[in-house]
Amino acid sequence: MELRLLKELVKKGEGEHAEFKLKSNHPEKIVREVVAFANTGGGKLFVGIGDDKTIKGLKDAEEDEYTLSRAIDKYIFPKISYKKERIPVSSDRDVLVITIPRSIDKPHYVIDDSGNRQAYIRVDDKSLQASREMKEIMRRGRGERDIRFQYGDKEDKLMKLLDEKQSVTVDLFATVAGIPRKIASNTLIVMVLARVLEVHPQEMIDKFTMSMSYQSG
Repeated sequence: MELRLLKELVKKGEGEHAEFKLKSNHPEKIVREVVAFANTGGGKLFVGIGDDKTIKGLKDAEEDEYTLSRAIDKYIFPKISYKKERIPVSSDRDVLVITIPRSIDKPHYVIDDSGNRQAYIRVDDKSLQASREMKEIMRRGRGERDIRFQYGDKEDKLMKLLDEKQSVTVDLFATVAGIPRKIASNTLIVMVLARVLEVHPQEMIDKFTMSMSYQSG
């Protein structure tokens, strides 16, 4: 990547496909962004860029590259593929760019030193913890096969609820339909995979709406 292109990308700011880090401090936290990109639509991690879009560069980019590569290999499961590039921004400073493609092996997890694991997804310029529903949608959605479902009483209640509310949560659907949360959750997951619904991950709770293609179909 040329410096000119780097400047153009940085000028656009952080977003769904871009994250800036000034240094590689706390690499065990930076890997969350890497996992979020892999689990969503892919993206670029720029190390040596401030949140205010200043291109500071790294004094020893080779060391930062080694630190982050080790963290990616150690804390992410399953393994992801990624590319690394160092772009000179002055005579003694480089910006490290790590490019993470959208993965077909998702969900990927960050595994901490205690063995706990958590998946992350990218929403706008943030990396959020993935809900149980999002993890299942990622896991079951790996193949491109058509998903079919039985249209019954609970699905009928869901459609009426969506006519009234525009969007629903798992808990709202479970309460209104009078069904256990697990069944409500699974129903919504299947209908997202069948492209009848769309999921909108949020900081605290996911929302589900009618899919645009289903509405127009």
